[in-house]
Amino acid sequence: MNKAPYVLIMAGGVGSRFWPASREHLPKQFLDITGSGKNLLRETVDRYLPFVPIENIYVITNIAYVALVRETIPEMDNDQIIGEPSRNNTAPAIALASFKLSKLDPEAVCIVAPADHVIHNEKEFQRIIDLAVKHASTNPSIVTLGIEPSRPDTGYGYIEFDKEETAEVFCVKSFREKPDKATAERYLKHGSFVWNAGIFVWRLNTIIADIKDHAPSIYELLIPGMPLFNTPEESDFISTAYPKTDKISIDHAILERSDNVYTIPCDISWSDLGTWNSLYEFLEKNDAGNVLLSDSIFMKAANNNLVISKKDKLVAVKGLDGHIIIDTEDCLMIYPMNDEQEIKALKEDLEKNGYKDYL
Repeated sequence: MNKAPYVLIMAGGVGSRFWPASREHLPKQFLDITGSGKNLLRETVDRYLPFVPIENIYVITNIAYVALVRETIPEMDNDQIIGEPSRNNTAPAIALASFKLSKLDPEAVCIVAPADHVIHNEKEFQRIIDLAVKHASTNPSIVTLGIEPSRPDTGYGYIEFDKEETAEVFCVKSFREKPDKATAERYLKHGSFVWNAGIFVWRLNTIIADIKDHAPSIYELLIPGMPLFNTPEESDFISTAYPKTDKISIDHAILERSDNVYTIPCDISWSDLGTWNSLYEFLEKNDAGNVLLSDSIFMKAANNNLVISKKDKLVAVKGLDGHIIIDTEDCLMIYPMNDEQEIKALKEDLEKNGYKDYL
Protein backbone atom coordinates (compact mmCIF):
# COMPACT_ATOMS: atom_id res chain seq x y z
CA MET A 1 0.00 0.00 0.00
CA ASN A 2 1.60 3.28 -1.09
CA LYS A 3 -0.72 5.56 0.87
CA ALA A 4 -2.05 4.23 4.13
CA PRO A 5 -5.85 3.93 4.17
CA TYR A 6 -8.08 4.98 7.00
CA VAL A 7 -9.64 2.30 9.17
CA LEU A 8 -13.06 2.82 10.74
CA ILE A 9 -13.89 0.34 13.49
CA MET A 10 -17.55 -0.08 14.41
CA ALA A 11 -17.79 -0.56 18.18
CA GLY A 12 -21.24 0.60 19.25
CA GLY A 13 -23.19 -2.65 19.58
CA VAL A 14 -24.53 -4.22 22.75
CA GLY A 15 -23.92 -7.90 21.96
CA SER A 16 -27.29 -9.07 23.29
CA ARG A 17 -26.74 -12.69 22.26
CA PHE A 18 -23.61 -12.84 24.45
CA TRP A 19 -25.50 -12.23 27.68
CA PRO A 20 -24.70 -12.62 30.56
CA ALA A 21 -21.04 -11.85 29.75
CA SER A 22 -21.96 -8.92 27.50
CA ARG A 23 -23.94 -6.22 29.32
CA GLU A 24 -25.34 -2.80 28.47
CA HIS A 25 -22.55 -1.12 30.45
CA LEU A 26 -19.80 -3.45 29.15
CA PRO A 27 -20.62 -5.02 25.76
CA LYS A 28 -18.65 -7.86 24.20
CA GLN A 29 -16.22 -5.71 22.17
CA PHE A 30 -14.72 -4.65 25.50
CA LEU A 31 -14.40 -8.22 26.81
CA ASP A 32 -11.71 -10.86 26.45
CA ILE A 33 -14.20 -13.33 25.02
CA THR A 34 -11.60 -15.67 23.48
CA GLY A 35 -9.22 -15.85 26.45
CA SER A 36 -6.40 -14.17 24.49
CA GLY A 37 -5.61 -11.60 27.18
CA LYS A 38 -6.98 -8.74 25.03
CA ASN A 39 -10.51 -7.52 24.52
CA LEU A 40 -11.97 -7.76 21.01
CA LEU A 41 -11.57 -4.05 20.22
CA ARG A 42 -7.88 -4.15 21.15
CA GLU A 43 -7.41 -7.26 18.98
CA THR A 44 -9.10 -5.47 16.08
CA VAL A 45 -6.90 -2.39 16.32
CA ASP A 46 -3.76 -4.52 16.64
CA ARG A 47 -4.76 -6.41 13.48
CA TYR A 48 -4.38 -3.23 11.42
CA LEU A 49 -1.36 -1.65 13.10
CA PRO A 50 1.22 -3.62 11.04
CA PHE A 51 0.13 -1.73 7.92
CA VAL A 52 -1.94 1.27 9.09
CA PRO A 53 -0.55 3.93 11.46
CA ILE A 54 -2.53 4.53 14.64
CA GLU A 55 -3.35 8.09 13.58
CA ASN A 56 -5.33 6.66 10.64
CA ILE A 57 -7.47 4.37 12.79
CA TYR A 58 -10.83 5.70 14.02
CA VAL A 59 -13.49 4.14 16.23
CA ILE A 60 -17.18 4.96 16.15
CA THR A 61 -19.11 3.88 19.21
CA ASN A 62 -22.06 4.82 21.36
CA ILE A 63 -21.30 7.90 23.40
CA ALA A 64 -21.70 5.81 26.56
CA TYR A 65 -18.66 3.72 25.55
CA VAL A 66 -16.24 6.50 24.59
CA ALA A 67 -14.41 6.19 27.91
CA LEU A 68 -14.08 2.42 27.41
CA VAL A 69 -12.52 3.00 23.98
CA ARG A 70 -10.05 5.49 25.48
CA GLU A 71 -9.15 2.96 28.16
CA THR A 72 -8.69 0.19 25.59
CA ILE A 73 -6.72 2.25 23.05
CA PRO A 74 -4.93 4.90 25.14
CA GLU A 75 -2.63 5.85 22.25
CA MET A 76 -5.61 7.05 20.22
CA ASP A 77 -6.37 10.80 20.21
CA ASN A 78 -9.80 11.91 21.40
CA ASP A 79 -10.64 13.17 17.91
CA GLN A 80 -10.27 9.61 16.60
CA ILE A 81 -13.15 8.38 18.77
CA ILE A 82 -16.57 9.31 17.38
CA GLY A 83 -19.44 9.11 19.86
CA GLU A 84 -22.94 8.37 18.56
CA PRO A 85 -25.66 10.02 20.67
CA SER A 86 -28.17 7.34 19.61
CA ARG A 87 -28.13 3.80 18.18
CA ASN A 88 -29.28 4.31 14.59
CA ASN A 89 -27.67 1.23 12.98
CA THR A 90 -24.67 1.08 10.66
CA ALA A 91 -25.68 3.30 7.73
CA PRO A 92 -25.85 6.58 9.70
CA ALA A 93 -22.73 5.62 11.69
CA ILE A 94 -20.70 4.97 8.54
CA ALA A 95 -22.10 8.09 6.87
CA LEU A 96 -21.16 10.27 9.84
CA ALA A 97 -17.61 8.93 10.01
CA SER A 98 -17.21 9.14 6.23
CA PHE A 99 -18.10 12.83 6.20
CA LYS A 100 -15.66 13.47 9.04
CA LEU A 101 -12.81 11.59 7.33
CA SER A 102 -13.53 12.98 3.88
CA LYS A 103 -12.85 16.45 5.20
CA LEU A 104 -9.28 15.25 5.84
CA ASP A 105 -8.87 13.52 2.46
CA PRO A 106 -11.92 12.88 0.24
CA GLU A 107 -10.00 10.55 -2.09
CA ALA A 108 -8.56 8.38 0.68
CA VAL A 109 -9.51 4.72 0.90
CA CYS A 110 -11.32 3.65 4.06
CA ILE A 111 -11.60 0.15 5.53
CA VAL A 112 -14.72 -0.38 7.63
CA ALA A 113 -14.69 -3.29 10.08
CA PRO A 114 -16.64 -4.49 13.13
CA ALA A 115 -14.85 -4.46 16.48
CA ASP A 116 -16.00 -7.91 17.56
CA HIS A 117 -14.71 -10.29 14.87
CA VAL A 118 -11.74 -12.62 15.14
CA ILE A 119 -9.34 -13.54 12.34
CA HIS A 120 -6.60 -16.12 12.81
CA ASN A 121 -4.92 -15.99 9.39
CA GLU A 122 -3.80 -12.39 9.64
CA LYS A 123 -1.16 -12.72 6.91
CA GLU A 124 -3.79 -13.72 4.35
CA PHE A 125 -6.14 -11.09 5.73
CA GLN A 126 -3.55 -8.40 5.10
CA ARG A 127 -3.05 -9.65 1.54
CA ILE A 128 -6.80 -9.55 0.87
CA ILE A 129 -7.12 -6.07 2.37
CA ASP A 130 -4.22 -4.86 0.23
CA LEU A 131 -5.99 -6.24 -2.86
CA ALA A 132 -9.26 -4.56 -1.84
CA VAL A 133 -7.55 -1.22 -1.19
CA LYS A 134 -5.87 -1.29 -4.59
CA HIS A 135 -9.17 -2.06 -6.31
CA ALA A 136 -11.08 0.65 -4.42
CA SER A 137 -8.36 3.24 -5.01
CA THR A 138 -8.50 2.81 -8.80
CA ASN A 139 -12.23 2.10 -9.22
CA PRO A 140 -15.32 3.90 -7.89
CA SER A 141 -16.37 0.70 -6.15
CA ILE A 142 -17.47 -0.87 -2.89
CA VAL A 143 -15.43 -3.96 -2.05
CA THR A 144 -16.65 -6.49 0.51
CA LEU A 145 -14.82 -9.41 2.03
CA GLY A 146 -16.72 -12.63 1.39
CA ILE A 147 -15.90 -15.58 3.63
CA GLU A 148 -15.77 -18.88 1.78
CA PRO A 149 -18.41 -21.00 3.58
CA SER A 150 -17.25 -24.15 5.33
CA ARG A 151 -20.75 -25.32 6.21
CA PRO A 152 -24.40 -24.50 5.34
CA ASP A 153 -24.71 -21.92 8.10
CA THR A 154 -28.11 -20.27 8.58
CA GLY A 155 -26.80 -17.51 10.84
CA TYR A 156 -25.08 -15.40 8.15
CA GLY A 157 -26.21 -13.28 5.27
CA TYR A 158 -24.83 -14.46 1.91
CA ILE A 159 -23.34 -12.68 -1.09
CA GLU A 160 -23.87 -14.12 -4.57
CA PHE A 161 -21.05 -13.30 -6.97
CA ASP A 162 -20.31 -13.88 -10.64
CA LYS A 163 -18.06 -16.92 -10.46
CA GLU A 164 -17.48 -16.86 -14.23
CA GLU A 165 -14.99 -14.04 -13.72
CA THR A 166 -11.33 -14.99 -13.44
CA ALA A 167 -9.96 -12.18 -11.25
CA GLU A 168 -9.81 -12.34 -7.45
CA VAL A 169 -12.25 -9.44 -7.20
CA PHE A 170 -15.72 -10.51 -8.34
CA CYS A 171 -18.81 -8.51 -9.23
CA VAL A 172 -21.62 -8.98 -6.71
CA LYS A 173 -24.89 -10.20 -8.21
CA SER A 174 -27.05 -10.05 -5.09
CA PHE A 175 -27.20 -10.04 -1.30
CA ARG A 176 -29.27 -12.73 0.38
CA GLU A 177 -30.80 -12.69 3.85
CA LYS A 178 -30.06 -15.44 6.36
CA PRO A 179 -31.37 -18.61 4.66
CA ASP A 180 -33.04 -21.75 5.96
CA LYS A 181 -30.97 -24.95 6.12
CA ALA A 182 -32.01 -26.27 2.69
CA THR A 183 -31.22 -22.96 1.01
CA ALA A 184 -27.86 -22.71 2.78
CA GLU A 185 -27.00 -26.21 1.57
CA ARG A 186 -27.88 -25.17 -1.97
CA TYR A 187 -25.68 -22.08 -1.68
CA LEU A 188 -22.76 -24.20 -0.47
CA LYS A 189 -23.14 -26.67 -3.33
CA HIS A 190 -23.47 -23.94 -5.95
CA GLY A 191 -20.07 -22.44 -5.15
CA SER A 192 -20.89 -18.82 -6.00
CA PHE A 193 -22.01 -17.73 -2.53
CA VAL A 194 -19.93 -16.41 0.36
CA TRP A 195 -20.76 -15.23 3.86
CA ASN A 196 -21.10 -11.49 4.28
CA ALA A 197 -18.32 -10.58 6.73
CA GLY A 198 -19.39 -6.95 7.12
CA ILE A 199 -15.91 -5.71 6.21
CA PHE A 200 -15.97 -3.04 3.48
CA VAL A 201 -13.35 -1.09 1.53
CA TRP A 202 -14.07 2.04 -0.52
CA ARG A 203 -12.86 5.52 -1.32
CA LEU A 204 -14.54 8.11 0.85
CA ASN A 205 -15.84 10.09 -2.12
CA THR A 206 -17.32 6.86 -3.53
CA ILE A 207 -19.32 5.96 -0.43
CA ILE A 208 -20.48 9.55 0.07
CA ALA A 209 -21.75 9.63 -3.53
CA ASP A 210 -23.63 6.39 -2.88
CA ILE A 211 -25.09 7.78 0.35
CA LYS A 212 -26.29 10.83 -1.57
CA ASP A 213 -27.89 8.63 -4.26
CA HIS A 214 -29.34 5.83 -2.14
CA ALA A 215 -29.83 7.33 1.34
CA PRO A 216 -30.59 10.98 0.59
CA SER A 217 -32.33 11.68 3.90
CA ILE A 218 -29.18 10.68 5.82
CA TYR A 219 -27.04 12.70 3.43
CA GLU A 220 -29.16 15.83 3.78
CA LEU A 221 -29.10 15.65 7.57
CA LEU A 222 -25.32 15.21 7.85
CA ILE A 223 -23.89 17.24 4.96
CA PRO A 224 -24.41 20.58 6.79
CA GLY A 225 -21.87 19.38 9.33
CA MET A 226 -18.97 19.43 6.86
CA PRO A 227 -17.66 22.85 7.99
CA LEU A 228 -17.86 21.68 11.61
CA PHE A 229 -16.27 18.21 11.46
CA ASN A 230 -12.86 18.00 13.13
CA THR A 231 -13.56 21.23 15.03
CA PRO A 232 -14.79 21.87 18.60
CA GLU A 233 -18.29 22.52 17.19
CA GLU A 234 -18.54 18.98 15.81
CA SER A 235 -20.11 17.39 18.91
CA ASP A 236 -23.00 19.85 19.15
CA PHE A 237 -23.90 19.25 15.51
CA ILE A 238 -23.75 15.47 15.91
CA SER A 239 -25.89 15.50 19.05
CA THR A 240 -28.59 17.47 17.22
CA ALA A 241 -28.55 15.99 13.72
CA TYR A 242 -27.56 12.36 14.20
CA PRO A 243 -30.59 11.15 16.22
CA LYS A 244 -32.83 12.30 13.34
CA THR A 245 -31.21 9.94 10.81
CA ASP A 246 -32.95 6.80 9.60
CA LYS A 247 -32.25 3.65 11.59
CA ILE A 248 -31.04 1.39 8.80
CA SER A 249 -28.11 -0.90 8.09
CA ILE A 250 -25.47 -0.10 5.49
CA ASP A 251 -26.43 -3.30 3.66
CA HIS A 252 -30.05 -2.25 3.19
CA ALA A 253 -29.34 1.45 2.65
CA ILE A 254 -26.42 1.21 0.22
CA LEU A 255 -25.01 -2.19 -0.72
CA GLU A 256 -28.27 -3.77 -1.90
CA ARG A 257 -29.05 -0.69 -4.01
CA SER A 258 -25.65 0.07 -5.50
CA ASP A 259 -24.45 -1.25 -8.85
CA ASN A 260 -20.73 -0.98 -8.11
CA VAL A 261 -20.29 -3.64 -5.42
CA TYR A 262 -17.56 -6.28 -5.59
CA THR A 263 -16.46 -9.10 -3.30
CA ILE A 264 -13.23 -10.97 -2.65
CA PRO A 265 -13.89 -14.57 -1.56
CA CYS A 266 -11.34 -15.50 1.08
CA ASP A 267 -10.39 -18.02 3.73
CA ILE A 268 -8.91 -16.09 6.66
CA SER A 269 -10.05 -18.25 9.62
CA TRP A 270 -12.77 -15.74 10.44
CA SER A 271 -15.63 -15.69 12.90
CA ASP A 272 -18.03 -12.87 13.68
CA LEU A 273 -18.53 -14.19 17.22
CA GLY A 274 -22.19 -13.35 16.91
CA THR A 275 -23.36 -16.06 19.29
CA TRP A 276 -22.06 -18.41 21.97
CA ASN A 277 -22.30 -21.21 19.41
CA SER A 278 -20.02 -19.34 17.01
CA LEU A 279 -17.47 -18.92 19.82
CA TYR A 280 -17.74 -22.64 20.59
CA GLU A 281 -17.17 -23.53 16.94
CA PHE A 282 -14.17 -21.20 16.73
CA LEU A 283 -12.25 -22.32 19.83
CA GLU A 284 -10.20 -25.45 20.41
CA LYS A 285 -12.06 -28.34 22.04
CA ASN A 286 -10.85 -31.13 24.29
CA ASP A 287 -11.37 -34.85 23.59
CA ALA A 288 -14.91 -34.67 24.97
CA GLY A 289 -15.79 -31.78 22.67
CA ASN A 290 -15.86 -29.28 25.52
CA VAL A 291 -14.54 -25.70 25.35
CA LEU A 292 -13.41 -24.73 28.86
CA LEU A 293 -12.41 -21.12 29.50
CA SER A 294 -11.33 -21.31 33.12
CA ASP A 295 -8.59 -22.92 35.17
CA SER A 296 -10.98 -24.59 37.60
CA ILE A 297 -13.56 -26.72 35.78
CA PHE A 298 -14.29 -30.37 36.55
CA MET A 299 -16.29 -32.26 33.93
CA LYS A 300 -17.73 -35.77 34.30
CA ALA A 301 -19.77 -37.52 31.61
CA ALA A 302 -20.25 -34.10 30.01
CA ASN A 303 -19.69 -33.51 26.30
CA ASN A 304 -19.84 -30.76 23.68
CA ASN A 305 -20.32 -27.92 26.15
CA LEU A 306 -19.04 -24.35 26.33
CA VAL A 307 -18.09 -23.42 29.89
CA ILE A 308 -16.83 -19.96 30.87
CA SER A 309 -16.29 -19.04 34.49
CA LYS A 310 -14.34 -16.75 36.76
CA LYS A 311 -10.95 -18.28 37.34
CA ASP A 312 -11.18 -18.14 41.13
CA LYS A 313 -14.24 -20.36 41.21
CA LEU A 314 -14.50 -24.14 40.78
CA VAL A 315 -17.23 -25.30 38.38
CA ALA A 316 -18.25 -28.98 38.41
CA VAL A 317 -20.49 -30.32 35.65
CA LYS A 318 -21.91 -33.82 35.17
CA GLY A 319 -24.20 -35.28 32.56
CA LEU A 320 -24.73 -32.25 30.34
CA ASP A 321 -24.37 -32.48 26.57
CA GLY A 322 -24.48 -29.49 24.21
CA HIS A 323 -24.98 -26.72 26.75
CA ILE A 324 -23.74 -23.17 27.24
CA ILE A 325 -22.64 -22.51 30.81
CA ILE A 326 -21.67 -18.90 31.52
CA ASP A 327 -20.76 -17.97 35.07
CA THR A 328 -20.15 -14.27 35.82
CA GLU A 329 -19.85 -12.39 39.11
CA ASP A 330 -23.61 -11.96 39.45
CA CYS A 331 -25.21 -14.31 36.91
CA LEU A 332 -25.18 -17.99 36.01
CA MET A 333 -26.73 -19.08 32.73
CA ILE A 334 -27.14 -22.72 31.69
CA TYR A 335 -28.78 -22.99 28.29
CA PRO A 336 -29.03 -25.63 25.55
CA MET A 337 -26.89 -24.73 22.54
CA ASN A 338 -29.77 -25.59 20.23
CA ASP A 339 -31.88 -22.88 21.87
CA GLU A 340 -29.27 -20.11 21.90
CA GLN A 341 -31.32 -17.94 19.52
CA GLU A 342 -33.70 -17.47 22.47
CA ILE A 343 -31.07 -15.67 24.58
CA LYS A 344 -31.91 -12.26 23.16
CA ALA A 345 -35.59 -12.86 23.97
CA LEU A 346 -34.58 -14.18 27.40
CA LYS A 347 -33.10 -10.76 28.19
CA GLU A 348 -36.43 -9.15 27.33
CA ASP A 349 -38.26 -11.61 29.60
CA LEU A 350 -35.84 -10.90 32.44
CA GLU A 351 -36.37 -7.15 32.08
CA LYS A 352 -40.15 -7.59 32.18
CA ASN A 353 -39.79 -9.62 35.37
CA GLY A 354 -37.74 -7.04 37.24
CA TYR A 355 -34.17 -8.17 36.52
CA LYS A 356 -33.06 -5.10 34.58
CA ASP A 357 -30.02 -4.60 36.85
CA TYR A 358 -28.56 -7.85 35.52
CA LEU A 359 -28.76 -6.84 31.88
